[in-house]
Amino acid sequence: MRRRDFITLLAGTAAGWPLAGRAQQTMKILRVGLASAQPTPRNAPFHLAFANRMAELGYQEGKNFTFDLVQVMDPQAYEAGYHEVVERGVDIVVAGGPELALKGALAATTTLPIVMVAIDYDPLARGYVKSLARPSGNVTGVFLQQVELAEKRLQVLKDGFSDMQTATVFWDRISADQWHATQGAGARLGLRLTGVELREQPYDYERALYQVPPDFRQNIVVMSSPFFFLDRARLADFALRNRVASMFAFREWVDPGGLLSYGPSITGMYERAAEYVDRIAKGAKPADLPIEQPTKFELVINMKAAKALGLTIPPSLLARADEVIE
Repeated sequence: MRRRDFITLLAGTAAGWPLAGRAQQTMKILRVGLASAQPTPRNAPFHLAFANRMAELGYQEGKNFTFDLVQVMDPQAYEAGYHEVVERGVDIVVAGGPELALKGALAATTTLPIVMVAIDYDPLARGYVKSLARPSGNVTGVFLQQVELAEKRLQVLKDGFSDMQTATVFWDRISADQWHATQGAGARLGLRLTGVELREQPYDYERALYQVPPDFRQNIVVMSSPFFFLDRARLADFALRNRVASMFAFREWVDPGGLLSYGPSITGMYERAAEYVDRIAKGAKPADLPIEQPTKFELVINMKAAKALGLTIPPSLLARADEVIE
């Protein structure tokens, strides 16, 4: 676990949140709630990481802590999910993943503390907080600027395949800003990119690939979005079957068979969110807790996938990898 791998913009004060300030005296059980589009939310690795970190901080589920998880069948249903979370009487809300999660949480409550794990959007640019140092309101947490990683991911892919000249980029409406940033990065790196917007669920990746010219089908870069995340096993299988070198945002795509990923640890971000929950439960105001960003990024390479694709990963790239799946 890399709880130190975050940058804090400004140390915050710890004035009492109206409810949580009396937690130690009057609240025997801390109730935390989250809505999730994961098929089995309680078994999702990042939710397990959150619960495990809470346990390390002294919160025993069923004794002095409950973690209420509400499954939503589609990311568009986050608002309804968070209304159910709030109706269950939680003390702190966790809004993890896409912007739709935070929008849903804010639609459900303007008073309960919200700890966000913002993965696919910038909460400051979108106006959810007034500043990173002092967010104001009832929202704080951690966030990742995906657009800033666009060029680095392309560079890693190019470092792995020096003769690469073209690539296809899969994106959807949630990841449109990432696609725009990737276009600029491709131009700077001398790569020709073609983007395919996936629109209708379930996404048809085979059709998307064959919409592009043949010389763009050897490499794909997949943007980060909740729909692509839900399809991570499908995408890994698709890339292997079509003999495509693939670059993803997080290792969760590489574990089931994707080739490469470059980004922060999602589980690490949720562990950090648990620490925010702990601080709020002990009296801190969300408005006074600076929003943090990951500073540690990991390169993960799946050698099983490379061998299945008949690809050779250069030793220089293997030496830079944080993890190599054999």
